[in-house]
Amino acid sequence: MDNDHYKRVIETALICAQEPLTVNELSRLFVDPPLANADLQTILLEIQKEWQDKGMELVSIATGWRFQSRLQMREYLDRLTPEKPPKYSRAVLETLAIIAYRQPVTRGEIEEVRGVVVSSNVMRQLEDRGWVEVVGHKETIGRPGLYATTKQFLDDLGLKDLQSLPMLEDGSISAEALGQAVIEFDADATVETVIPIESSNESSENDKS
Repeated sequence: MDNDHYKRVIETALICAQEPLTVNELSRLFVDPPLANADLQTILLEIQKEWQDKGMELVSIATGWRFQSRLQMREYLDRLTPEKPPKYSRAVLETLAIIAYRQPVTRGEIEEVRGVVVSSNVMRQLEDRGWVEVVGHKETIGRPGLYATTKQFLDDLGLKDLQSLPMLEDGSISAEALGQAVIEFDADATVETVIPIESSNESSENDKS
């Protein structure tokens, strides 16, 4: 088989796939003769280069390879979809950013960084979206849960790993640090009641227990 044939098959599989495909999964496309993973990886990079000037791009993310629309195409594609994706408040994205950059982290540690109590509603939104999960417990009083991001979080942001997160220039962690390429941000959304930690130590302790 020639190289162009391999490319056509791989492109077709990726475009038609409902989920990202790993190199091992793509290798099952070729049986006789088989295609070595190293050769397949080279072809994927060639396809990626060939699509660099198009509205779609081939990207490698946490769970494999996939085609996705470029950010510049978003405003046009939105016109085809009357239903808008959910928007998240600054509280939600700041909490997500802290978890992303400091994981694993407890709820109490998140509150220390933000300076306010993190409501159960905020954590529930992040867990329901599949972006964070409890990966263990800190060996301290009450054994609070340790939160970390998931592969779903990386996939939704189009990232291969945590090292691909945007660099923090001044060390600050904010909602904007994650960028708005994937997550809709609504500065006016009110999903959290901001309660200073100093005035609510008792309620915060109850939440964490």
